[in-house]
Amino acid sequence: MSSNLGHVSTVLTVDDSVVMQEMIKRALGRDYRVIVASNAVDALALIYHEKISVLLLDVSMPGIDGLEFCRTVRNLPQFRDLPIIMLTARDKLFDKVQGRLAGATEYLTKPFDANQLQQVVEKFINENLPAEVPREA
Repeated sequence: MSSNLGHVSTVLTVDDSVVMQEMIKRALGRDYRVIVASNAVDALALIYHEKISVLLLDVSMPGIDGLEFCRTVRNLPQFRDLPIIMLTARDKLFDKVQGRLAGATEYLTKPFDANQLQQVVEKFINENLPAEVPREA
């Protein structure tokens, strides 16, 4: 489940396609708070002002592309452990290697399977949830 003691995790999706933003919202919006950015500059502002649990990132965007943005985020100490999932149409082995070298935690290709995306996001959110402190009897 996506919540821990009533907390709803936030997923930031960075994609210049409004259609893709809506598809991701539909896939994840029932379980998570999904916020969107159309470019890397807006996304950078959001990760500083919001507590992001998972970052979904397209590679092909105007201006700063997803790979460069991923490298930028990984160079910021407070975001080194942020799960970054590249979600892109680029599906060649070389593209996947570039994504991993840039610092992506996971690499999924479009068109994506909604169930697979839900499972991957849930896995990373659950890995990063603080453990509950057991109560003394």
